[in-house]
Amino acid sequence: MYLIKYLLSEDERYEKIRIPESAGERFKLFRSLVNIRPPRPASAEFLAVQDEFLKEETASRGITDIADLAPIENGIYLWKGDITTLKCGAIVNAANSQMLGCFQPCHGCIDNAIHTFAGVQLRLECADIMNRQGCEEPTGTAKITSAYNLPCGHIIHTVGPIVSGRLNDAHCRLLESCYRSCLETAVGNNVQSIAFCCISTGVFGFPQREAAEIAVKTVRKFRENHDIEVIFNVFTEKDFAVYSGLLG
Repeated sequence: MYLIKYLLSEDERYEKIRIPESAGERFKLFRSLVNIRPPRPASAEFLAVQDEFLKEETASRGITDIADLAPIENGIYLWKGDITTLKCGAIVNAANSQMLGCFQPCHGCIDNAIHTFAGVQLRLECADIMNRQGCEEPTGTAKITSAYNLPCGHIIHTVGPIVSGRLNDAHCRLLESCYRSCLETAVGNNVQSIAFCCISTGVFGFPQREAAEIAVKTVRKFRENHDIEVIFNVFTEKDFAVYSGLLG
């Protein structure tokens, strides 16, 4: 209730919004308000309450530690689950070129989930990075931020290629660059383990099998010269089947 009232008080347009009775509907309202909130500071009291709330929420969903996973091949893991509950060195966020998170209330994309459960501090840090950069994030590159209330150590954000129409070599090179840039960023920041989502295979339209082949090939090649553990995180049975056929 405190968090919702604080967020509602930030904008006079929200003064007529009624707070729902049920806990589930209250969480939807909280998430929606966080999703549409522009990058700006919040009070120390709000952040303290938010941080405690989000950590409790994540703990209630169950945290998976990489130390408890079994590799499918040397240094490489395959795990099906919610990446926001994964404890490892860094998780990868499939971002858009603004790199400020998803502004659509309660949208089902990974960008929305990561920003929701990390906390409002993440959008503000991303905005600071983008303001210093002075332009949108190019496709195929990567940026690292703190993870705030997520169990992982860091978040590495990358913008994947958008495939509209037929898949071509340029799309494939850009997706390979996403994986390589994330790995290089991780190693450059002494991150010992990294979890990849299925970059570009959602609304960005990259075919799942071709994307998985690029991901596995790029990771294997990188690990020939770098000691970093890699988790391929999938959320659907189809993706799990695709990666299972390529690994091990």
